[in-house]
Order: sequence, then structure tokens, then C-alpha cells
Amino acid sequence: MPAAAKSPPTEKPVPAPAPGTGPSAVQRALRKLGLLRDIDFALYLPMRYEDETRLVRLADTRDGEMAQIEAVVTECEVVYRPRRQLIVTVDDGSDTCQLRFFNFYPSQQKQLAVGARVRVRGEVRGGFVGRQMMHPAVKAVGTALPEALTPVYSTIAGLAQPVLRREVRSGLARAVLDETLPPGAASHGMWDLRRSLNFLHYPAPDVAIATLEDHSHPAWQRLKADELLAQQLSQLQARRVRAAQRAPVLEVDSNGGKLHGDLLGALPFALTGAQQRVGEEITRDLAREVPMHRLLQGDVGSGKTVVAALAAARCIDAGFQCALMAPTEILAAQHFGKLVGWLDPLLAGRGLRVAWLTGSQKKKERDEMTAAVESGEAALVVGTHAVISEKVRFRRLALAVIDEQHRFGVAQRLALRGKAGDDVEPHLLMMSATPIPRTLAMSYYADLDVSTLDELPPGRTPIVTKLVADHRRDEVVDRIRAQLEQGRQVYWVCPLIEESEAVDLRNATETRDELAEALGEQVGVGLLHSRMPTAEKQSVMEDFTANRLQVLVSTTVIEVGVDVPNASLMVIEHAERFGLSQLHQLRGRVGRGAAASACVLLYAPNEGGRVGEAARARLKAMAETSDGFEIARRDLEIRGPGEFLGARQSGAPLLRFADLTNDALLLDWARELAPEMLDRHPDLAARHVDRWLGSKAEYLKA
Repeated sequence: MPAAAKSPPTEKPVPAPAPGTGPSAVQRALRKLGLLRDIDFALYLPMRYEDETRLVRLADTRDGEMAQIEAVVTECEVVYRPRRQLIVTVDDGSDTCQLRFFNFYPSQQKQLAVGARVRVRGEVRGGFVGRQMMHPAVKAVGTALPEALTPVYSTIAGLAQPVLRREVRSGLARAVLDETLPPGAASHGMWDLRRSLNFLHYPAPDVAIATLEDHSHPAWQRLKADELLAQQLSQLQARRVRAAQRAPVLEVDSNGGKLHGDLLGALPFALTGAQQRVGEEITRDLAREVPMHRLLQGDVGSGKTVVAALAAARCIDAGFQCALMAPTEILAAQHFGKLVGWLDPLLAGRGLRVAWLTGSQKKKERDEMTAAVESGEAALVVGTHAVISEKVRFRRLALAVIDEQHRFGVAQRLALRGKAGDDVEPHLLMMSATPIPRTLAMSYYADLDVSTLDELPPGRTPIVTKLVADHRRDEVVDRIRAQLEQGRQVYWVCPLIEESEAVDLRNATETRDELAEALGEQVGVGLLHSRMPTAEKQSVMEDFTANRLQVLVSTTVIEVGVDVPNASLMVIEHAERFGLSQLHQLRGRVGRGAAASACVLLYAPNEGGRVGEAARARLKAMAETSDGFEIARRDLEIRGPGEFLGARQSGAPLLRFADLTNDALLLDWARELAPEMLDRHPDLAARHVDRWLGSKAEYLKA
């Protein structure tokens, strides 16, 4: 592969409209698709292809296949049976075919006038009247057949395929496609970039379309390799930039305090080996002036909150403040309850406290908490997005903990880090109850140090998972009665709050009423959902925790953070509608005590007695394993990295082409090349990142 030119032209954005004219509708649509620079057009690859390079005889077509014919219109009429439609008959000399259009324009009717010779492409169907095509693509004859497969691009309303094809072709012709890989860096058989892009936009007709659409062709391998390399370079640059920043040094007992030791001695349980190991990793990070950037991952119930509490104690011992932010009030309240119980008795003698900040607080309470944060009296601040409000000013923030970090966007994480002040970067501990598969950790989390709690606290009982069809719900109610007779409690989770005409799903309000009637007045059945006022939600949770309510019917607001050891049965209504990670999180709400626990996945098959393929894969995974890491691996396979990561990458460029499940070898290649490229070829590295990520590279650093 040739070496890169010394001074290649830089990639320029598409010229803006002349002053006063404003962007055209096409330009606005292109911008919505992210097509701003010539290279953006070049890298905007087809989602599929159509073969318009060949004509076939009608007599040789088969039912259900796509075909392109050239024929003469013999009949054209508008009929009303039962609705208005255009029916056209064409004859290619070997047979006839009827074309039907339910939505048509006068121009189409004119194009298909009797006697016109046209090319028609569509799916051939057999029928009572003979061969038919429904809404086929029609072109007037007058040009030679294409020499390449016709690309079909993802588009939006108002941007027709011919227009988008023209713009992509123009951008591809203008784009600077000089080589950015160092000499000799390409792996064996890898095509160069220009050849790969030209081929993928306009492949020859003899290429098997399947190899293009499944991304297995060598041209795709080059694009995927470049994409992964850009990501690795960006992550490695972020890590190096952070290494040059400065954070407070939180050495053990550096301020003469002993809160950490007191907390360790006051805990009513012993730490697991995994918690001790991870605690030591965090302690070493906090004692350095390089900002910690660590992801703490652990399965449901592995004890992440305790590890965070001990890290906060280290921070407070050094004379600084710590903030813990959670995505929902229920989860934040669960954390606050635990941390207050553990730390407030120990902080009281030091004139410090644990503060609570949430958007639903009354002004007086919120002002009191905000003042405590600003004065430093609030050594640990727990809350929701209210923690990053402009009015909240920390005196000496040194450690930021973000729970369920994938639910927060980039701007929110940056806002919390910015609370430490302009001249200092706080240590950052991000927690996730969704274990990260290896390939994902190597790509999207390559700039993080990862700690794993791979050991559950003693006393946790395995959870038995059962798949039960909806018509057997009476058996599920009988099982609830059996649990209640043993003094246990039950969750019943529904996907909707109230009845909806849009989807036929069981809803929480209706289910609560049905269960209350079936179980009798002596059983307390509560209802919990996101639309309830905060005080009411807290009251319901307190009643359930205290066993004043024996059954809690809820939406997914209890997905994370809820900890009631006496609850031993989880029923998930319409389990086929939930994501795999969500199902696993919900299942983790039981099995927290010594009693045998179970999770019933209540699913509603269709009229044929089946569920969709993806839903079936999710339910099968839940029934086969309770290992969170295996669940995460299968979830990544089913959903792909974009959906798996969720809001964690809000606004960030996700992988468009590479598949972390099937492209592990290319990921290894990119990881090995990235540091060498940054050290020995920094100019090439900068151009490569700019080509693939542009301004979006900043999102990967948050």
C-alpha cells in the first residue's frame, strides 16, 4: 500500500448557499442525514442494492422473485374496485403482466399510456388474472442498462433516491481519499480505501449481492477496519489527554481522618473478595493526581453501592466532597437510604452529613441542601439530575460517582465533572449493573479502566426462571398465594400504566385491580408507576419494604436499585416485549434473601402460538442462564452496540459498519495499530480520526 502524501488536501465541507438564499430543501435533508462534508457522502454507503443491469422475459419469471422486464403498455385504466387504482397491462412478447398502483399521480398515468415502452422492476406474483406486480418501479426506455448494481440508500421524507444518489456520486468524486494507514499497516488482502468505496457504491453486476449486504466482502473489511481504528485512536487520545490533567490526591488518611475504617467496621456484613479487590484498585487510583476514569461493573446484587460508599469515605477522609448521581428518583432514594444508614452516624461527630438533591424537593428543603453543599457541610451529595443544576456549587468536589451511567448523556456527565472547578478534574467512578462484553469494553470503553465484581455476596439464592404462556395466568396467581402463605412478597411488572388503544397489552392499573380481587382483602396490593407524585411513590415503596403491602404491581420504575429481601417471586407481564437486559435487571429484584426465589416470564404468543424471533431469543436466554455476563453477550448479539449502549453514547458516533460480535480480529488489529500510529504517525492519526469522526470525536472522550 503506498505511503500517504506529505501534504494532502484537507477535507472540506460542502459549500454553503450564497448569503441571503438559505439552504434548499435538499440541503436541509442532507444535513439531517449528517451529510456535511464530501467525505460524509463518500462514507454514506448503501443499505442494499437492486440489480437493474439485466432484463428477463416474463415467461421466465417465477412467483415471488424480483425481476426487471422491458415491455409495451397494451392497456391502462383507472378503476374503482373496491378503491381507486391504476391498472396497467404490459406485454414483452413472451407473456403479459398486470401492474397495479393504489397511489398514483397523473404523471404516472401519462408515462404508462397505451403504446409506451417501459422498463418495469418489481416482485412478480401469480394470481387469478395471471402475473402481477404491485407498485413496481417504472422507467421510460431510452438509456442503456446500468453497468453496476443500483445502490439504495437510507433516506428521509423529501429526499428521493435519485437525488440522493446524485449527491452521493458528486461527493464521492470530490472527496479526498488519500491513504491514512501507515505503510505496511494494512492487514493481508485488505483493499485500499478508494477502491473499496467505489466498489461498494457501484459494484459490478457479477458480484453476489449477499456478500455485499452481509458485509463479508473484502471492500467491507477495509471500511470496518478503518472505522474501528478511528474509534481506537479517539479513545487512546482521550486517555492520554486525561493523563495530562490533574485531580486531587486522595491519599489514605491524608487529612488524619478514619471514616473509611470506621465504615468498614460498622458494616453488618463482610466484604466479598471481589469487593476488596476492586476497593484496592479504586484506592490506588484516588491516591494519584491523574484523574481516575473507572467503570465499576457487576451483576445485579453484587454490591456496587458498598464499594462506592467506601470510595466516598476515602474522599471525605482527605477533606473533599463526593457526589453520587442516579438516573431515577427511586434508584437515587435507594442509594440515599443505604448511604445515610451507613455514613450519617459516623459523619455526625465530624459536623458533616449526607445530602439529598432531587427535582421534586420543595424549595425550602432544596435551598437548605444547596447551602450545605456549598459550605462543605454536605460531604456526600446523593441525587438525580438536580445534582448538576447550575445553582448547586460544591466547595471541594473530588469524586463523582455515576450509577447506571449508560442512562446519562454526554452533556450530563460532563456537567457533573465540571462541578469540581476549572483548574481541577474530579475522579470519576461510573457504575453499571449491565456487564460489558469484552469486545464492547475494548471498543467503546477503551478509554476506561474496568473493575468487575464477579462474586455475589454469600446468602444469595439462585433464581429459578420459568416461561409461562398467558393462558396459564391462573396458575401464576395460585403460585402467588403459595408465596404469600409462606410470608413472602411478590412483584408483578407490567409494560403499561393504563389501557391503550394502540397496543393490546395488559396494564398495571387493571392488573392491580384483578389481583386485589383474586387475592382477597387481607392481601395488600400496591401500584407503582412513573406518573405518580414522588411522595406517593416513596410511600408505596416504604409500605412494600415494611411488608404492609404484600404484592407490588409496577411498571419498570423498579428495574434497578429496589432491594426488598423478603420478595421471592417476580412476575413479568408481556415478557416478550421487554429487552433482555431489562428482563435480567427485573429478575434481580428477587433472590436477595435466603428464601428460594423464582421469576415467571408471562408471555403472550400470537394466533399461531408463537412469538417473534428476537423475542424468542431473549426468552430463551433468560431461561438458560442467570449469568449477567452471558446475558450481556447475548444481548449485544441480538441488539447490536447502538441499542445496547443506550444513552451512554448520546450524540456520539456509534459503529455503522463493524460488528463487534464477528469482527473481533479487526478490533484486535485496530487496538495494536492505534498506539503505534499515535506515536510514529501523529499526522496520519489526526487525519484518520477527522475523516471518520470529525467533530463527533469529542463525544467519545466524555
